[in-house]
Amino acid sequence: MRHRILAAVLNEGAWLAWSMALSFAMAGVLAMRPRWRAAPGRTRVLSAMNLFYGAMIGTMGSGHLLAVTIKLVQGTLEPSVWVMYPLGLVLALPGWWLAAAAWQSITASPGTETTAMRLNAWLGVSLLALGLHNFPLAAPAALNLAYQFHSRRAIGWTIAGVAIAANLALFAGAMIFWASGQTFEQFRGLS
Repeated sequence: MRHRILAAVLNEGAWLAWSMALSFAMAGVLAMRPRWRAAPGRTRVLSAMNLFYGAMIGTMGSGHLLAVTIKLVQGTLEPSVWVMYPLGLVLALPGWWLAAAAWQSITASPGTETTAMRLNAWLGVSLLALGLHNFPLAAPAALNLAYQFHSRRAIGWTIAGVAIAANLALFAGAMIFWASGQTFEQFRGLS
């Protein structure tokens, strides 16, 4: 049983699907809160988008840190620990911070919109700096920022619709990747 749990934790193909499932659940819980339902529509949509993205990236970064720790203990960590831990921290901490800011934004806490804007920019730029193959993971940050700055209702609906479609496509891709049983390197054709 222990080996199966370790294999599941170290299965990089499952982390995106797991993190997105958790993000969907967290956004659903947010939508059931009375304060969320009482908030203005723009605030509700932005808080759901930010919560979903923050929880997704936070979970993936946390999963990365967990996997690195397990591999370090097992003695199977190939890259340097000094590279792998900061990589996880650069994503996990701002991701969870964004999720927390989104949760607080429904109570109209001052400064949460600015914090969310900065965290979305940080996460999007960080993911792209780690490689252009991360574009599908960075795109929701750009959509969150675009939604925050939109000025017309039709544009806002379009941005939110594209974000929903992009996240559903990313989830479908995550499920295909998970079902393939391949490592990330095999999936990209690197090994």
